[in-house]
Amino acid sequence: MIERKQTNRINVGSVPVGGGAPISVQSMTTTKTADVDGTLAQVYALAGAGADIVRITCNDVDAAKGLAEIVPRSPVPIIADIHFQYKLALAAMEAGVQGLRLNPGNIRKEDQIKTVAREARDRGLPIRVGVNAGSLDKDIEAKYGNAVPEALVESALKEIRYLQDVDFNDIKISVKHSNVPLMVESYRLLSDTVDYPLHLGVTEAGPPPGGLIKSVAGIGTLLMEGIGDTIRFSLTADPVEEAKAGRQLLEYLGLRERKGLDLIACPSCGRAEVDVIKVATDAQAALEAENLPIQVAVMGCVVNGPGEASSADIGIAAGRGRGHLFIKGQVVRVVPEDEMVEALLEEARALVEEGIDARLAKADASAAAEAEKERIQLVEIRGDANNAAAKKAKVEEITSN
Repeated sequence: MIERKQTNRINVGSVPVGGGAPISVQSMTTTKTADVDGTLAQVYALAGAGADIVRITCNDVDAAKGLAEIVPRSPVPIIADIHFQYKLALAAMEAGVQGLRLNPGNIRKEDQIKTVAREARDRGLPIRVGVNAGSLDKDIEAKYGNAVPEALVESALKEIRYLQDVDFNDIKISVKHSNVPLMVESYRLLSDTVDYPLHLGVTEAGPPPGGLIKSVAGIGTLLMEGIGDTIRFSLTADPVEEAKAGRQLLEYLGLRERKGLDLIACPSCGRAEVDVIKVATDAQAALEAENLPIQVAVMGCVVNGPGEASSADIGIAAGRGRGHLFIKGQVVRVVPEDEMVEALLEEARALVEEGIDARLAKADASAAAEAEKERIQLVEIRGDANNAAAKKAKVEEITSN
């Protein structure tokens, strides 16, 4: 069980962040904000993929005008991303956004920052102090010579003091770095220093699969340590992939209730009677299209499959020309090999609709016995792939002497 650090709570529109609230998923649109319909279409796609909050750039007057049309029609809270022009932050607030992201490295005039903070305070809107290794406060960068964790945190604290000076405290912070170990150390230091909620991310992570690996390594490490209140995967890819990945990570760590598919599969071995990779790929595509919130297992053989994956809601294990469909480890049905994916999808739908107990009650009474018979036959044909019998005998010999 992950014990999360208790931070202050803020609200981004209807989404609470920090203070024990569920960790939220964020992403950012890649459309031109002035393209209202195109941007809204992407916002809806992101929300459907699991994003709780969406950030949209406000880089010119036309973008601010676009926000005025986008925000009232958005299914999730919108944060305006502000760079250089503080008046665009004021314009975005007037357009109705639910929060701002300011980069300390590029709005540097204290009076301008405080003007924005006063307006946000009066409107009850939060601000993310978004520190980036690539755009540090120039004085701080010169002091440390590089974007080390201490430099990122000091930059954040300097900005926070400007906000606090005008009695503004609806703050969340990020200290993103493209170097995973430095990103992790920066957030650890920040977490030890402040009680504001933290927005986690590896900046400029790049395209998948590398970008996914870096993001999971950095964000996942911190989440396991109880650090972090909202997350964003920064991928060079369709932002929908960011939202999906963020949501999946939280579900896999038990930090959010499962709303989507969790497919597990064995790596296959010489005992497999089918192309496990193809079956798993086909099953994932079919099940993801249904967006079923269950854990599904695809196992290469019936010898160990149902037992090894008994914690899965539903699964299928390959036999000789057949598939053994199981629910919570109990074989409930045997189907022809060419119908494995279709049968799995059909049973998964029924499972979600009727529940596990109801589907187990409808199990084919002969299926379990048939699976056991085939398991024994396969062991005889293929042998003991793990050489377990000989190893157990050796263990007994060693311990009995």
